[in-house]
Formats: sequence, structure tokens, C-alpha cells
Amino acid sequence: MLNEKIGANAGLVWSVLQSGEQNVKTVKKATKLNEKDLNLALGWLAREGKLNFSEVEGELFVYLA
Repeated sequence: MLNEKIGANAGLVWSVLQSGEQNVKTVKKATKLNEKDLNLALGWLAREGKLNFSEVEGELFVYLA
């Protein structure tokens, strides 16, 4: 059950990132996920090799691989 929720949330994150690189805060706001659910979804996609991350001036950005 939890895996299904994480997978669904990963789909939300994926949809937001299709428009290009985003600040993680922006992704959180766009998906309306709480921090735990967002981090689980990001981890799911990162583990699958579907995301790249960058840090600019202390802010974390994420984009599709």
C-alpha cells in the first residue's frame, strides 16, 4: 500500500519536472505533498536513475535525467 502511494507521488513529481529544472521548494508547492512524501517520491525516482540534482547557492534543484 505504501509503495503504491510513493509511486503515485513520484508520478506527480515527474509531471511537474517535465517542464524543466525546478527548485525542490517549487516542486513541493506544485505537488502539494508534505516533506516526507516529497522526499520519498524524489528518492524513488532518483533510485530509478530518472532524476539529477544540482545545488546552487545552497538551494537544491532537481531535473529529469
